Amino acid sequence: MIDGMNKRNALKSIAACVLLVGGAGSITACSPNAPKFTAIDITGADYAKDFALTDHNGQSRTLKDFHGKIVMMFFGFTQCPDVCPTSMVEMAQIKQLLGKDGDRLQGLFVTIDPERDTPEMLKEYMSAFDPTFLALVPTQEQLVVLAKDFKVYYKKVDGPTPTSYTMDHTAGSYVYDTNGRLRLFTRYGTKPELTAADLRQLLLPAA
Repeated sequence: MIDGMNKRNALKSIAACVLLVGGAGSITACSPNAPKFTAIDITGADYAKDFALTDHNGQSRTLKDFHGKIVMMFFGFTQCPDVCPTSMVEMAQIKQLLGKDGDRLQGLFVTIDPERDTPEMLKEYMSAFDPTFLALVPTQEQLVVLAKDFKVYYKKVDGPTPTSYTMDHTAGSYVYDTNGRLRLFTRYGTKPELTAADLRQLLLPAA
């Protein structure tokens, strides 16, 4: 017989799994054998499955280009004063923490400000963090579709002059495994050591 306390705990566990199923289309995180991540496990999510964008070098890119690598994808803009540079610095730190597996991490930065973020500016911005990281440059029309598909929020906030506006946006990164499957959403402010540990799990053969 299940007592009242244990019954309530069991119901809470079931409810948590139902929420995972509804939000990500997967019950992977409810399996006792599933990896335990610090980041939000969104394995099986039915969104953000791919993209077709041009990088800062003018080359067309999709997820298939990075097969065999972990992909971390962040949406931001170069004139962001804190969240964006902090996130990119931490992404570079994560790569370093992975040691010899660092080459298996591909950092991607998607600009939400294509009006001001030119390819030349983005190339310089990426080189400040890691020269292997790539910036992706959507058109304004592509950005609208992409943000909806990736469930990313962004909004232009007017400044004192037409060109001094800023951007509100989602803070966090999507993580894809080496087969191009969406697996994690890392929260802004998560310690690089914890995210690196998550990525090491995804690099395991059975992940």
